[in-house]
Amino acid sequence: MTSKLRRPAARPGTVPRSPLVGRLAADGSPPIVAVIAPSGYGKTTLLAQWAELDGQAFAWVSVDDRDNDPKVLLSYVAAALDGVQPVDKRVFEALAAPASSVPGTVVPRLGSAFLSMTVPVVLVLDDVHLLRNTECRDALSVLADHVPPGSRLVLAGRDTPPLRVARLRTQGRILEIGSADLSMSRQEAASLLSAADVPLGDDDVAALHQRTEGWAAGLYLAALHLREGGSLRDAGDAFGGDDRLVSQYMESEFLARISARHREFLTRTAVLERMCGPLCEAVLDLPQADTTLAELARSNLLLVPLDRRGFWFRYHHLFRDMLLAELERLEPGLLPVLRRRAAAWCQANGRPEEALEYAMAAGDVDMAAELVQELAVPARRQGRVTTLVRWFRWLDDRDAIARYPMVTALAALIYAWMGRPAEAARWASAVDRWDQENPVRPDRGVIGAWAALVRAFACQHGIAQMRIDADQAVRRFQEAGIVTGAAALLQGIARITSGDLDGGDAALADAARLGQQAGTDGIAAEAMAVRSLAAMARGDWVRAEDLAGQARATLRLAAEEDSYIAPLVCAAEARAAIHRGDVEAARRQLVSAQRARPLLTYAIPHVAVQARIELTRAHLALGDTAGARTLLREIDDLLRRCPHLGTLVDEAEALRARIGAERDPRAPGASSLTAAELRILPLLATHLSYPEIAAELFVSPNTVKSQAYSIFRKLGASSRNEAVIRSRQLELLDG
Repeated sequence: MTSKLRRPAARPGTVPRSPLVGRLAADGSPPIVAVIAPSGYGKTTLLAQWAELDGQAFAWVSVDDRDNDPKVLLSYVAAALDGVQPVDKRVFEALAAPASSVPGTVVPRLGSAFLSMTVPVVLVLDDVHLLRNTECRDALSVLADHVPPGSRLVLAGRDTPPLRVARLRTQGRILEIGSADLSMSRQEAASLLSAADVPLGDDDVAALHQRTEGWAAGLYLAALHLREGGSLRDAGDAFGGDDRLVSQYMESEFLARISARHREFLTRTAVLERMCGPLCEAVLDLPQADTTLAELARSNLLLVPLDRRGFWFRYHHLFRDMLLAELERLEPGLLPVLRRRAAAWCQANGRPEEALEYAMAAGDVDMAAELVQELAVPARRQGRVTTLVRWFRWLDDRDAIARYPMVTALAALIYAWMGRPAEAARWASAVDRWDQENPVRPDRGVIGAWAALVRAFACQHGIAQMRIDADQAVRRFQEAGIVTGAAALLQGIARITSGDLDGGDAALADAARLGQQAGTDGIAAEAMAVRSLAAMARGDWVRAEDLAGQARATLRLAAEEDSYIAPLVCAAEARAAIHRGDVEAARRQLVSAQRARPLLTYAIPHVAVQARIELTRAHLALGDTAGARTLLREIDDLLRRCPHLGTLVDEAEALRARIGAERDPRAPGASSLTAAELRILPLLATHLSYPEIAAELFVSPNTVKSQAYSIFRKLGASSRNEAVIRSRQLELLDG
């Protein structure tokens, strides 16, 4: 993280851009700055010079491809701001929570924290053109509305920033710096050439400046060309501000003029996102590669330092693109070899995620699957949903779903936790097939345990089979010497929903103990919540309330308050509150349950139905028939898909009979929002249009529009903005 948040130093030999720095630093400048130009125009250099000359605090994030995950990007933004002034801890809690909603929780909290900063700060995000993820781009657009007085938000990149630029122009809130502004003057061109030890007469400087149109990278490459003995005419013709012409020159002229040793080093290390001496040695299989790296760092401004020690470097993006094109042209078969070596070095040196990216780039499915198996659970705990989906899809696209059962089992569970039932069911089926087709494999013990766990969790064949699968999972995990509370949790749920309250309670007590022992507090919290509800069924309200409180505290400790477990814990606490007469506390719990209810899908039918049954009871106890009816409709939908859920079927039938006799004169309100409506509610608080929301959720724009209007009606709102304001007042959304 440190190198990404480190402000680039203004390097010796760079030309001062004083007039532009003056425009940026001027009093009364707009709060938003967009620095947009093609590669090589000196965007980063300009901002680094501004930071060096301005006394204001700068928070810097250098964006790369892996930041196309909103939790990752916003974690860097929060950390950068926190380095200037402590950021509200609720921001980091939301970022750390595995299932927290980015648009509904993370972005509002971060925006509020930014707006409340009392220390003026310039927040710079460099290379924002690399952000393709919709949630990431929309988050930056929201941050632009939360810049505190005296502070600035700066977005630098190659194309239009993810902002509502037309509106910002109308409001006079944006300063735009483009390629015309960044083009060097003739005097600046002369300074650059002089600093590069290429003294030219005024007429030659003027000619070269005219041919390059002041393009900084073109001028610098021309200087290198001249320093290597090239002609002024060729330099002017080659570096006219066109990336394509520069690439052609690089292929035919520049690399041919430098030493063979340096040429080979440059082209082959271009496979690296960033480099250090030991990594270069491993990738090139070349002793003392660190010496060559140091030589190039001293002589070449196209090599960018990433730390103050001069250990880590990267190539200027334009330069790297050229070098990679040259490598692909001359030695295409070497690319995967070099990337595999980079992956092996990163894996051996405690950099598994970088290793995974290199393995994927090399097309090494075996290594990638091994690393995904290692990284999936930590990434899920960090809430990095987009990153996880990218990894799983990469493996899926290479027909790996059936070849790596451990990864497949993890994917099935994680997709279920994410509320993506179709993917969860597909991966769970693949695990089941593998288990049936490989009865005698030597590694079947561990993988067989996970296969049984996935079957029990998915409960695709009803409670009776779930109980068999859960018992098998408990036995197999014990035989493999693996400590986990997950199998005992499912064993307890299966027994309770089979009518065995005593046996279920004992298994759940084991699950809570093992969950806490293994550091999986979410499992412990779920076990405590189910035990609380079982105690209520027995009429033991003292024990029920104690267990409900323990479940809440443990869920908070696990940072899982926005996970699929949350509605079950909320239901237990709501029912306990109603029993002691605390109606307001019960209502707060029911609102909290709504936020995570969309995660309760048919991928986890036992939890999805049980939580809704208990929530329905709470709504009925508060006289909220409309809310109860909404929940019962969702229960019926789940039971049509998963009909063999033991005692839950009878409990649902009893509620159905009770609600059928109820009459509610009130119009449906916020409590009657459906899971589908709750799913789009956080996205209404973003700048996404209805078609864009539909694309995010894989539904039609008409579906989103009709659900939005239903939300407006239930919240008593006449517009999208009013609905968001009302949702925040009701604490359905953070704000």
